[in-house]
Amino acid sequence: MDERRRGRGAHRGSRRSGPGTWNRGLLRASAAVLVGAALVTVLHATVSRDVDARPTEPAPQAPAAPPGRPFSSLLDRVGVSRDGSTADVDLDGAGNSLSAQALALAGWTPGREITLLGTTLEVPDYAPGRPDHLVADGQEVRLHGRHESLTFLVTATGAGGAPVGGSGRIVYTDGTEQPFALTSPDWVSGPAGDAALVLPYANTDDAGADADDTGVTDGADTVLGSVRLYARSVPADPGREVSHLVLPETDPGDLHVFSIGTRAADHGWTGTWARATSAYMEVGPWQDQTVRLAVRSTTGGHRVRIRLDNTFAAEPVTIGAASVALRGTGAATRGAAVPLTFGGRSDVSIPAGGQVYSDPVDLLLPPQTDALVSLYLPDPVYAAPLHYAAGDTSYLGEPGGGDLTLDTTGAPFTGRLYQWPFLTGIEVMDAPGAIVAFGDSITDGARSTRDAHRRWPDVLSARLHARADLPHPGVLNLGITGNHVVSDAYPGEGVSVNASGVSGLHRAPRDVFGQHGAQALVLFAGINDLRWGTPPEQVIAGLEDLAASARERGMRVFVATLGPCAGEARCTAQVEAARQTVNAHLRSRAQDPSSPFDGVWDFDAVLRDPQDPTRLLPAYDSGDHIHPGDAGLRALAESIDLDALMGRPRADGGSPDEVSADSPGGGG
Repeated sequence: MDERRRGRGAHRGSRRSGPGTWNRGLLRASAAVLVGAALVTVLHATVSRDVDARPTEPAPQAPAAPPGRPFSSLLDRVGVSRDGSTADVDLDGAGNSLSAQALALAGWTPGREITLLGTTLEVPDYAPGRPDHLVADGQEVRLHGRHESLTFLVTATGAGGAPVGGSGRIVYTDGTEQPFALTSPDWVSGPAGDAALVLPYANTDDAGADADDTGVTDGADTVLGSVRLYARSVPADPGREVSHLVLPETDPGDLHVFSIGTRAADHGWTGTWARATSAYMEVGPWQDQTVRLAVRSTTGGHRVRIRLDNTFAAEPVTIGAASVALRGTGAATRGAAVPLTFGGRSDVSIPAGGQVYSDPVDLLLPPQTDALVSLYLPDPVYAAPLHYAAGDTSYLGEPGGGDLTLDTTGAPFTGRLYQWPFLTGIEVMDAPGAIVAFGDSITDGARSTRDAHRRWPDVLSARLHARADLPHPGVLNLGITGNHVVSDAYPGEGVSVNASGVSGLHRAPRDVFGQHGAQALVLFAGINDLRWGTPPEQVIAGLEDLAASARERGMRVFVATLGPCAGEARCTAQVEAARQTVNAHLRSRAQDPSSPFDGVWDFDAVLRDPQDPTRLLPAYDSGDHIHPGDAGLRALAESIDLDALMGRPRADGGSPDEVSADSPGGGG
């Protein structure tokens, strides 16, 4: 017993006895009797219940909450402000922010769904004081379902203009994890050619700034210039259920995440025709006018949809109506034109930088079949994203001619059009995958016969279709005349007079990895880089980066050596030496176990003149000494081992990794 308890007991014992003391003792005794009686009653009741007890099921447990939180509940930063009202809004740590007015003018209104890289994302519901994004810092984001890929709408600040990124993780319900890299360029200094959206200005917090001397501080007073948002896609395992993802932690700099979208693993769509956007260029102007675009299928299907892009644009465009039809002669249809809808509506507004897919329609579209896609443009269109060097002739209704999308005669289409505006893809349901041909003018079909479908991807598709023992995949021509692997010819913003596109590295996420059903990639590019002074080592690195990204997405990758071009003005001896460096490296990768390429195709050996290997074989030369004509393009397509391309063992027992040059123009 401690001293305090002894003290309290001694004190009680020293009290003098008396009547009050006896009464208190009696009360204590009575209370003890009552407590004892109560305990007996409780024990008796307990024993009685136990006698009649039955086994009981354990109380059901509430299901454990899934890991992570919904993305919308994690938003805790404000990076969008109204022009002239930037108090307490700070995206970059210097008080600057995205402009709500500029976003709205681009069609990126609060809460709107927008499609980027083939994936639907939601524009944050930005409003004054409302959180519109988060800074990636290891947050766990709840997801569910099986996905082909995840797409992030991001930008970066705080690293002195350098890109910001880190490694995140996709966590599956079976407990396995898949790391991914997520990186964004800086919102001001990053390349426009790589951006999903370029805004003309940002808002500044300098309340005293009035750069345009209007007496009002507004978006025009910015000193930052244009700013960018980027879309970044990462592959997921479509065979496993996703539980959640863990965002990267970054240092230095902040990675701002505005939206996350997923592309379902079981969408069932495959491209049958596609073209890449070359640039944003002046057109028309077109108003109250219909364009009718000629296309040709490569694989077939019974359900069809189209894809329209507003790439590189600064403002939305309205498509008033659209249709698809089999082609008769010229602009006439074969049978009725099938009207298309977009979310149940006949018209659609495509936001700047965005895409739209039409609702699917029932239409038997056989392979190797000509078709027509018609688009009605009700409002003035002065510039448009387009594929410039179209090898097929399309058609144009008269200005003010109205909606001709359902016309079957073709008679109102009096104009001719030699570009493909807005239309970037046609897809069919349940086709056996697609092959993407990615390159420059030789893939694009420059100097091949117009309207004859004699580009090498056209001939390749016809060869596959003729093989009854092989699947008949889509063959998607994503070549751009004048295109480079490494550098942008078109800067990616503004109206351009250069139609050679942004670099292959910048456009691949949209033109290759954004294609539904793409299972194989053919890389045939780099000669333009060399002709304009890019070192061969950079070209090699660019090709291998593209291949590695494709392999991460489960694609087979084939690369072709660069053809000769001596005699063309820019193909100097220095360019020839650089070409030999690139080709020697690619050939060496054919037997390299660490190669990112599944096969190396020796297009150089196919095209070169045995008497002068620096030049095209005269029979294959279109006349400009760099572009093969129809015969040379056919030779390229006929040199391709179809079994190896489709992932089957070669008929001769050879390895699919061997250098292929099976052509009359080929050699060692």
